[in-house]
Amino acid sequence: MASTFEVYIDKAGEYRFRLKAGNGEIILASEGYKQKASAMNGIESVRKNSADDARFERKETSNGKHRFNLKAGNGEVIGTSESYESAALRENGIALVAKNAPVAKIVGSEKEQQVHFGKSSQRTIETVTSVSKRRQDVLKRLVNR
Repeated sequence: MASTFEVYIDKAGEYRFRLKAGNGEIILASEGYKQKASAMNGIESVRKNSADDARFERKETSNGKHRFNLKAGNGEVIGTSESYESAALRENGIALVAKNAPVAKIVGSEKEQQVHFGKSSQRTIETVTSVSKRRQDVLKRLVNR
């Protein structure tokens, strides 16, 4: 299964996204956005900034767990990880974000589709997936040169 950015609406009615690895595990989660376009811009910022290791802020929590934030060039947090038991596992999480974010397709959650796309939701998601696949193909060709 390929990695995905899942866009969804939280309980407060805000848009969020989460980056899921191929196994379905959430490896990065966003803050809430008032507009869907802002969440989509956040995804593009993750794609761009995940290529720069210096953008990952490594943290240790008060209970000894490890986590990271991905920051944009202006220092704003654009995504946060889950808590990890060790620094090594946190580094694996960072590596997964760096590897998956540039090629992850964007999908809407079931609720997001129902609320904002209605009956045309499946066609819209298929279009987004198709565009994302073409982008992935282009990126793969560039990487393999």
